[in-house]
Formats: sequence, structure tokens, C-alpha cells
Amino acid sequence: MTPADIRGPEPRDAESLADLWVALARGQQDHGSHLQAEQNRSRVRDVLARYAATDRLLVADAPSTTPAGETDIVGFVMFRIRADEYEVDCRRGLVENLYVVPDHRGRGIGSDLLSAAEQLLRERGVDVVSLEAMAQNNAARRFYRRHGYEPHRVEFEKSVEER
Repeated sequence: MTPADIRGPEPRDAESLADLWVALARGQQDHGSHLQAEQNRSRVRDVLARYAATDRLLVADAPSTTPAGETDIVGFVMFRIRADEYEVDCRRGLVENLYVVPDHRGRGIGSDLLSAAEQLLRERGVDVVSLEAMAQNNAARRFYRRHGYEPHRVEFEKSVEER
């Protein structure tokens, strides 16, 4: 087994995937995300099930620290073909979430997940793939740049509360 095996999810993976998504959301809060982690657990479980049922979700398995032969899910990627409201000159894929458990980072698992998602999107006819990273998440921005992603749009935010 390589550092991780990339595969499609199974129904038994639902709780583990929800746990990983909550961990992702919590981590993004460190970079300024407004997304509530635990409060979205049941909603994200439904979203993950839809993505799994429509082949838009991949998981990464790595050997478990428990009994021999078992594996743990150590990462996932969610992706889709983007539905634009306006006519565009290309068909766009979107990587919505990519997460690897911190203890398993730096082993190529995120790269493998991203590559597998890109390949499936390519096979489904997309011309370009886009994704988002929090502006303050320098590690994610470096990771995506290493994989050929360049800024395309920039989102600005301002609080409307009185100072």
C-alpha cells in the first residue's frame, strides 16, 4: 500500500467523513472562515452523501494504527462541474473541499487526491479546474501553486459593524 489509497466512498464512511469535514471547517476558522463546524455536521453529512452518490467525492485510506489490515480515512476531496449562470467560453470544474488529517500531511496524499479529482473532471469534459483557499492560509496557497493553480479571482470582505 502506498501512503494512501484513493477510492470512492462507501456508506460506512459517512460518520468518518463528517468528522473530517468538521475538522476542516474548524481549521479554516483559524484563517478567518465564518463557517460553523459542528453546527453544520448533519447538513454536511447529507451533502457528502449526495456527492458520494453522484461520484463527486473521493477518500484516501491509510493503514490504521489498530489491528493489522485495517485502514482509516485520512483525507477526502469533493468536486463538481461548475454550473455557470452565464455563457462562458470553457467548461469549468470546481474542487470544493480538500482535506488531509494533519498527522498524514506531507506524504503526497493531498496531491494524490487533487490529481484524482482533476483526472475525473477532465474525463467529464472540463477545460479548467478552479478552487478556493482562505487568503490567510499560506500553506494551502503554496500547495495549490505547486500544483499549477494561479489566482483568478479575488474576493474582498468588509465588516459592516460600527468600529
